[in-house]
Amino acid sequence: MSLHPTLQPYADAWTHSIEAISELVQPLVEGEWNWRTPCPGWSVRDVVSHVIGLDSEMYGDPRPIHSLPRDLFHVTTDLQRYMEMQVDVRRHHTAPEMTSELELMIIRRNRQLRNESRQPGTVVRGPLGAELTLEESMRGHAFNVWVHEQDLRAALGRPGNLDSPGAHIARDVLLGELPAVVADRADAPRSSAVVFDVHGPIEFLRTIRVDIQGRGTLETAPALGPAASFSLDWETYVRLACGRVTAEAVADRVKAEGEPRLTAAILRNFAVTR
Repeated sequence: MSLHPTLQPYADAWTHSIEAISELVQPLVEGEWNWRTPCPGWSVRDVVSHVIGLDSEMYGDPRPIHSLPRDLFHVTTDLQRYMEMQVDVRRHHTAPEMTSELELMIIRRNRQLRNESRQPGTVVRGPLGAELTLEESMRGHAFNVWVHEQDLRAALGRPGNLDSPGAHIARDVLLGELPAVVADRADAPRSSAVVFDVHGPIEFLRTIRVDIQGRGTLETAPALGPAASFSLDWETYVRLACGRVTAEAVADRVKAEGEPRLTAAILRNFAVTR
């Protein structure tokens, strides 16, 4: 049997992003592995370690037995501690050790995906023992690996792949979070609409409508007289939504119109991942 057609786009996106990451880090000298990335507290080595760790757990390898240092300022939640384990255990690995482990993991995971015969609705284990479907797991993984590819590109000054298969997965994942950002976290007025006009390598116009009960829904139809509207480029949208920059840091790249308290609240709550 082969991979279910519903899952193939996620496998394709992962393959594209993980091979791009491998290509980015193969020529790095030892010192470049220590360069800072947009992820708080994480170097290039740490981001690659995180990606290796994610794929290791997707493959089914046991998690490392390791005690975290007490002075990691960027680790404050249970999820961050969970994720940091795979990172900290590799902090003293050399460049050849990192690239070799990454290449081996790519080979193993590609083989696993070729032989994957489970249905999209199969329940699998996620971080901290959470249960989710195989489709949710693969979608989230494709999203994460593409975002971390972008983190590495930012750190290394090698922009690219903003319209890759992983970018389209990221668009859908981030758009799925917009209703909660606008209606719940920013508490937009009931019976209102907020419009997002995004341009660049990936373009879209989306409206979040908030109904009389305060529930937000994502629509493709434009709204007349929205309570707020935002115009920004795709790269800035991603960096904001993934918590890589603050709204203040990219104020010159975001055009916000509407009631100032509402636009400020939306931008303040825009990050849906870290």
